[in-house]
Amino acid sequence: MKPISDAMGRPLRDLRLSVTDRCNFRCRYCMPEEKYGADYPFLPRDQLLTFEELTRLTRLFASLGVEKVRITGGEPLLRKNLPDLIRMLAEIEGISDLALTTNGVLLKTHATALHQAGLKRINVSLDTLNEETFHRLNSRHHRVSQVLEGIEAAAAAGLQVKVNVVVIKGTNDHEIAQIARHFRDTPHTVRFIEFMDVGNSNDWALSQVVPKQEIVKRIAAELPVEEVPPRYFGEVATRYRYQGTDREFGVISSITEPFCSSCTRVRLSSEGKLYTCLFASTGYDVRKLLRSDAGDEEIMAYLIRLWQQRRDRYSDERLTTGQTDRQKIEMSYIGG
Repeated sequence: MKPISDAMGRPLRDLRLSVTDRCNFRCRYCMPEEKYGADYPFLPRDQLLTFEELTRLTRLFASLGVEKVRITGGEPLLRKNLPDLIRMLAEIEGISDLALTTNGVLLKTHATALHQAGLKRINVSLDTLNEETFHRLNSRHHRVSQVLEGIEAAAAAGLQVKVNVVVIKGTNDHEIAQIARHFRDTPHTVRFIEFMDVGNSNDWALSQVVPKQEIVKRIAAELPVEEVPPRYFGEVATRYRYQGTDREFGVISSITEPFCSSCTRVRLSSEGKLYTCLFASTGYDVRKLLRSDAGDEEIMAYLIRLWQQRRDRYSDERLTTGQTDRQKIEMSYIGG
């Protein structure tokens, strides 16, 4: 089938699959502990899409032009038997890039099985190298060393590793150059991410955003860098190379330099709702179709219709209007 485009001419290339809404961290910008306490009503197990349902839907998306699949959460490594899903997805014709985003603390246990199942790449969230900041920003029950050990375990297992750093002014921005130095001489690429107003629980404010140009300036003051051209349409990170090396870092600038015009992503929650934007307010129930008597052709027609009517450009609109007060789905529900 011919690849499809949305109402603004953007092709469908990327699928993000959330496999759980649960997480063993309580990051301030995603699942703050006071709002996601011990009594928080996470989704019952029987409401989660099965691996067979996720695979069927991914196969249909692949026939519509999806080439890249990323497994997200919550924390995806909390989903039991996840390598089985990786193996099923890796066998789908047309999927050339299979990746996963994780907080890293369970990688020592699971990295080898994930790679053997067909996983190629992994993104590990690590916002700070300072233990006190880590406990305040990410988790009171885990340590920075566990994440670093997970990164090395993933690399040793054969996985390509990127390290995601959400930068928040007054919290961890003083570590920008330190984190860049820490990973510069490793095979791992760091991606600094402007603090985004995803969801409604993270008390986001524009005053807490460190702009891309400031991030690059702080690194370049200690480590000279040069910008690198994008590798493909829709690449979200602006890439920079440390001069005289082949090592890179990237910056994702959804706030100050939005990339809505080249967004090729669709997101699926763990209970089977499709979202055509990270900042969406409304999802579309695909689980109902999957668990009905609907055939592949009927489901494909539904997916085509959803994508072709897509006009999302929230980050562009935020930049021009300054409005951020609409209700948005929480990041922990559909992944980053």
